[in-house]
Amino acid sequence: MAQLDGKSIAIVATHGFEQSELEVPLARLREAGANVHVVSLEGDEIKGWDKKDWGNAVPVDKLIGEVSAEDYDAIVLPGGQINPDLLRVEQKVLDLIKAFWTQKKIVAAICHAPWLLVETGIVRDRKVTSYKSIKTDVVNAGGKWEDSAVVVDQGLVTSRNPGDLDAFCAKIIEEIREGSHERRAA
Repeated sequence: MAQLDGKSIAIVATHGFEQSELEVPLARLREAGANVHVVSLEGDEIKGWDKKDWGNAVPVDKLIGEVSAEDYDAIVLPGGQINPDLLRVEQKVLDLIKAFWTQKKIVAAICHAPWLLVETGIVRDRKVTSYKSIKTDVVNAGGKWEDSAVVVDQGLVTSRNPGDLDAFCAKIIEEIREGSHERRAA
C-alpha cells in the first residue's frame, strides 16, 4: 500500500504558476498513491512559468466552483509571482483555502503562495516561510516568518522556493498521514 492511498489532494493554481512548484508535488503526491486534482478558475489547461519565460501547459481536472474542501484531505498552493497574485483577488479561491483550514486539513504553500495565506488571515500567529521578497507581507499580516527550507505549524506547511521541493513534498506527505490538526480558525 502506498503512503497516501485513499487520500485526495487539490492543487489550486492558475496561469503563471512556477512550473516545478506544481509539477513536482503533482508527481510526488500521485507516486505516493494520492488522487490529485489540478483545480483552476477556468479552462482546460493552465500555462506555467519556467524560471524566466512561459513554460508548459498542465491539464485542469476541476474548476474552482466544482470542488469543496469536503472532497479533499489537503490543498497545495504553488507559487510563482503571477499565479498567487491572480488568485488572491478571487473570493472563491480564498473561501476554499479558508474551508480547508477551518476543517483542520493540510494547507501547503510554497514560494509566493503564502500571499494567499496572508489574504485569508491564516498566517496570523503562525510560523511560516516564503520567498524572501514577500517576507514583509507575511510579517505585516502577523506571521512569524522564518528563513527555513520548510516550516510546519499545526498542519500548515510552507516552503521558500523550488530548491526546497523535496523537503516540501516529504512534509506534505508526512502531515497528510498524521491527519487533522488542532488549531484556531482563520
